Amino acid sequence: MNLFAEVKAVVVGALDDLAASSSIPTDMDLTNVTVDPPRDAGHGDMATNAAMVLAKQARMKPRDLAEMLVGKLSANPKLAEITVAGPGFINMRLTAVEWQNVVKAAIDAGGDFGRGPANGKKVNVEFVSANPTGPLHVAHARGAVVGDALAGLLDFAGWDVTREYYTNDGGAQVDVLARSVYERYREANGEEIAIADGLYPGDYLIPVGQALAEKYGDSLMDSPQEDWLPKVREFAIDKMMDLIRRDLGKLGVQMDHFFSEKSLYGTGRIEDTLETLKSKDLIYTGVLEPPKGKKPEDWEPRPQTLFRSTAHGDDVDRPIQKADGAWTYFAPDIAYHKDKLDRGFDLLIDVLGADHGGYVKRMKAAVSALSDGQVPLNVPLCQIVRLFKDGAEFKMSKRAGTFVTLEDLVDEVGPGVTRFTMLTRKNDAPLDFDFTKALEQAKENPVWYVQYANARTHSAFRRAAEDGMTPDVSDADLALLTDPGELAVIRQLATWPRLIETAAHHLEPHRITFYLYDLASEFNAQWNRGQDDPSLRFVRPDAPDLTSARLAMVVAVRVVISAGLGILGVAPMKEM
Repeated sequence: MNLFAEVKAVVVGALDDLAASSSIPTDMDLTNVTVDPPRDAGHGDMATNAAMVLAKQARMKPRDLAEMLVGKLSANPKLAEITVAGPGFINMRLTAVEWQNVVKAAIDAGGDFGRGPANGKKVNVEFVSANPTGPLHVAHARGAVVGDALAGLLDFAGWDVTREYYTNDGGAQVDVLARSVYERYREANGEEIAIADGLYPGDYLIPVGQALAEKYGDSLMDSPQEDWLPKVREFAIDKMMDLIRRDLGKLGVQMDHFFSEKSLYGTGRIEDTLETLKSKDLIYTGVLEPPKGKKPEDWEPRPQTLFRSTAHGDDVDRPIQKADGAWTYFAPDIAYHKDKLDRGFDLLIDVLGADHGGYVKRMKAAVSALSDGQVPLNVPLCQIVRLFKDGAEFKMSKRAGTFVTLEDLVDEVGPGVTRFTMLTRKNDAPLDFDFTKALEQAKENPVWYVQYANARTHSAFRRAAEDGMTPDVSDADLALLTDPGELAVIRQLATWPRLIETAAHHLEPHRITFYLYDLASEFNAQWNRGQDDPSLRFVRPDAPDLTSARLAMVVAVRVVISAGLGILGVAPMKEM
């Protein structure tokens, strides 16, 4: 049940009636007609811009069209009051029964309340994709949370979702990893070592070196590098990916697919991709202009194989093969995204760190070229995370050598708090993660306040049981829900299906945390009113029918909070 969609259908039906009577043209474009909550709740329950956006097509003044539309809308039993405001906005108040029906719809649908119908489309959400050279750190944690919550949101909105991790195991960094692990292997075999500049110094590689020694003993100690490097590289990548999977698991993230960059090399897949682009006249040999600003001292014009990315919206054409024949990092990325397209995805999403902003236009150009503009690529960028405790920047142990790990973060506050807090800001805004605030029990802490509301929904039923009541919420008389505070809660519940549509359309899972906080605020406020006025309490032993109705509303609140937390990957708490 989407009450806003239902009222929009009423508005569209009224416009159809006007067209049928020749009062307005029959061929008007209704795409931009909306039904939304008014900016000022005092103006009504819902507002439509229909007269404003259609006036030009109807060749009428907006207010005249609005008055005509009100005449048709006034006959609909859903609407209790309709008024025209300003130049032609139409404000509407719904009958109480329409709001009361939302409670029944939420109870009947359960966890599927607000879920979008399957749209038959596939979306690939790639996120984290950190180099397999060490543990995940705090910045990866934010990307992991945003990506996983976005995947959960799109799944709830009706998409067929694949969560994917691109393993960067084909570049020079994995050779650096192998050499670093080899040093720890030598250490495990009793040699004193000094980690050279350019290698990874973190203690997290000590157990990897020890495991390597357990597998090979000292047989690699005197081997030439060309013999041990491939073995150590493969071993190290496997161990690092095990570590990354473990860290993601601590955060509650499970990938559906891991794609290896290495699988693109030596298999003809990069070459085939470039042949596809060449057939579209998008590959050529040319010389790029020098970088803008100060020209590097070692820059010199040299012919390169270029992708004509400017033909698909990029600022400059991009090199895909160097003068010496080696691929640029962009070439396997193009081939990887072609593989996604070949798997039949209708939408591609790459969740990246803000430092990858320069990557966006070129990759969008590549996907546009490969799909002939049919498959969009969206690239949400995650800004930095700063850690605080008691108002001061907080430094945890850095056993990884250079950064604070995701594991340390989750161990400090737990996965649920980590995930919810990471989503209290839009992904492209910097986030200050304050451990003290994230754990305090106060309304100012959104995750605690939402969980507190959910726990109270269970507490209400425990209280009813203590009073010997067994209310039947499935058959409750919802017409008894007339208190303004109760209706405010229900109005908030009614916006849930609309919120899912909007958040999914804009790819913004943080909207769910804001919504849950608003719902918790309305619910907790009504609970607190009952503390001051016994007649407003959810459990009234002296009024069993009213208790059933109010507890039905409580169940509806629980349904929505649980669904919202589920999308965010946060387990709802029954007691606090």
